[in-house]
Amino acid sequence: MWRLKIAEGGADPYLYSTNEYVGRQVWEFDPNYGTPEERAEVREARLNFWNNRFQVKPSSDLLWRMQFLRERNFKQSIPQVLVGSGETITYETATRALRRAVHFLSALQASDGHWPAENAGPLFFLPPLVMCLYITGHLDTVFSAEHKTEVLRYIYCHQNEDGGWGFHIEGHSTMFCTALNYICMRLLGEGHDGGLDNAVARGLKWIIDRGGVTTIPSWGKTWLSILGVFDWSGSNPMPPEFWILPSFLPMHPAKMWCYCRMVYMPMSYLYGKRFVGPITPLIQQLREELYTQPYHQINWRSVRHLCAKEDLYYPHPLIQDLIWDSLYIFAEPFLNSWPFNKLRQKALETTMKHIHYEDENSRYITIGCVEKVLCMLACWVEDPNGDYFKKHLARIPDYLWLAEDGMKMQSFGSQQWDTGFAIQALLASNMSDEIGPTLMKGHDFIKKSQVRDNPSGDFRSMYRHISKGSWTFSDQDHGWQVSDCTAEGLKCCLLFSMMPPEMVGEKMELHRLQDAVNVLLSLQSKNGGLPAWEPAGAMEWLEILNPTEFFADIVVEHEYVECTSSAIQAFVLFKKLHPEHRKKEIERFITNAVRYLEGIQMPDGSWYGNWGVCFTYGSWFALGGLAAAGKTYYNCLAVRKGVAFLLKTQKGDGGWGESYLSCPKKEYVPLEGDRSNLVHTAWAMMALIHAKQEERDPTPLHRAARMLINSQLEDGDFPQQEITGVFMKNCMLHYAMYRNIYPLWALAEYRLRVTLHGKIF
Repeated sequence: MWRLKIAEGGADPYLYSTNEYVGRQVWEFDPNYGTPEERAEVREARLNFWNNRFQVKPSSDLLWRMQFLRERNFKQSIPQVLVGSGETITYETATRALRRAVHFLSALQASDGHWPAENAGPLFFLPPLVMCLYITGHLDTVFSAEHKTEVLRYIYCHQNEDGGWGFHIEGHSTMFCTALNYICMRLLGEGHDGGLDNAVARGLKWIIDRGGVTTIPSWGKTWLSILGVFDWSGSNPMPPEFWILPSFLPMHPAKMWCYCRMVYMPMSYLYGKRFVGPITPLIQQLREELYTQPYHQINWRSVRHLCAKEDLYYPHPLIQDLIWDSLYIFAEPFLNSWPFNKLRQKALETTMKHIHYEDENSRYITIGCVEKVLCMLACWVEDPNGDYFKKHLARIPDYLWLAEDGMKMQSFGSQQWDTGFAIQALLASNMSDEIGPTLMKGHDFIKKSQVRDNPSGDFRSMYRHISKGSWTFSDQDHGWQVSDCTAEGLKCCLLFSMMPPEMVGEKMELHRLQDAVNVLLSLQSKNGGLPAWEPAGAMEWLEILNPTEFFADIVVEHEYVECTSSAIQAFVLFKKLHPEHRKKEIERFITNAVRYLEGIQMPDGSWYGNWGVCFTYGSWFALGGLAAAGKTYYNCLAVRKGVAFLLKTQKGDGGWGESYLSCPKKEYVPLEGDRSNLVHTAWAMMALIHAKQEERDPTPLHRAARMLINSQLEDGDFPQQEITGVFMKNCMLHYAMYRNIYPLWALAEYRLRVTLHGKIF
């Protein structure tokens, strides 16, 4: 039976940490673990997911929850409460529902103080890892039989009814993910007729019915070329010479968005090498299976620009295709011939230098799962027996996550992100005297997770920004600063600094708070907005060079409503507690940030959310930031318009529900069937409370609170519903902890600000 292990490093000599693995979460299979009753409970959870997989596609993330609740012997002792349709909500009723949620969330805290959770959903994360391990000959050593069973379970559980796989678990079928998951099943040992519910044959039929994999998008062409089931001549060039361009050029790597830079860095290395894995009998079979014509007869040159209509989100402009054609026809033959191939060799060496630098500064976690596998493979290509590759192998478990729907690959873990919001929700409950140990452990985790140093050496020459004082999305070892994670971490530490140390532990030292302030101040753009990772300054027109077909706005860094709002809220609190530190700069930051929030509001009064679904999420952040800066319904038009948007989109049952389609379409799309979503409802409630809706008409808040209270489960949990996270407009992320954090937080704010301590409505 599987179990989750927390903050452990093990005995692997190639594994190391900056803070004794605080935040690390790794799944381990123990054949002797678990009683027959516990194993039966796991089987029941898996069967229930399978039977309902087309109704609720994200997992409820039950396996670790079962383990933690069992280890803590948690039993909900507070009776469930329901509110009738015509019944008023008293302070006592709200308190009981809130207390049930608080006790349940506290029981889910890990021993090191964070809240573990799934952070996955895209269906192109895991197959490249399987391909990499197959190519390098490590598939059977890294993946046990139990690993393979769970990986296959995940693939089966998320196959669409038409036989394909979507870009993410709620998406329509795409060539990219159908081909990758089909290949993954075959590499894991499934035959032509294998797989649960005839998964293999149905997947291949989907591919062949659409003309075979020649129309797979560019990332797919790259991975299939690496595996040996596509030809590199069918891909557009990714010249590694890009990494030795003069820095004054507008398309220099230093001007790229960090994730784009980190994906195409190892891709260009592998392209420059024209690396192809071993051509085994299975690879030869795949060459026959994946195409509608014989493999050796394919005109690879003619398929470079092809992309299946199911996959196409960002059509390439003509100028981009002309650039690729010029590189393909003229530059590549030139750079691969003597003496100019010496330039290519220099470019490959420079690219590999950057890969090693990024690997070392993230403890071989890298910036994310797509980059992880590519960098790991590049290290193996450079030296199959080298320490670099072995250090990569040691960090694979950090990415694997298990739930009742099987084993998947995480984006890279949301430990700090989830913990920062969980702590704020718990603090808002005003039940600190009941959960003191929970708060102390959470405080300790946040303090230990702050990044204490900048990247090593001359980090600016390696295109890196300062990170000292920041927080990452996951844990300290990851190393990559994120502005909103830093702001939320700073808020938590400031809130804890106002509480008794005997309850929550010693407050963070002032110089460390100031380090966080420095990071945030360094990131603000001229327009007042805040990017997520690095300063945004590159020219927007570079987005026309976006080489992907399924993402938007990935070439350069942009500003985001969420990051900007989080920073405003953190700075308002910091200025209140430490008014003399960089006072004028902080005041100027807040003024400019407010102007940015007001300027990017949509005509309907909403704000586009970049990291959550979607206009509901963005509006919660925006109204929170404006309120913190002193903007009210009466003195700010943007607040009035934001409130009007939320009131207009409230459902008949009192909740809010927004489809993930809002994100790619960039327009508000309600959930089908006029359904509500508990997380969306919580965001909208808190946004309205920021705008003091209770002072004008509390009825919308009462209706929403009634829905949250009546949706609470017997043990204090809330049911899992639709996916709520997103990145790069078109791909969804499942944040499994959101259903526990945000309904609790909304009820806490409602109880405090709306029920007015005992008044009955």
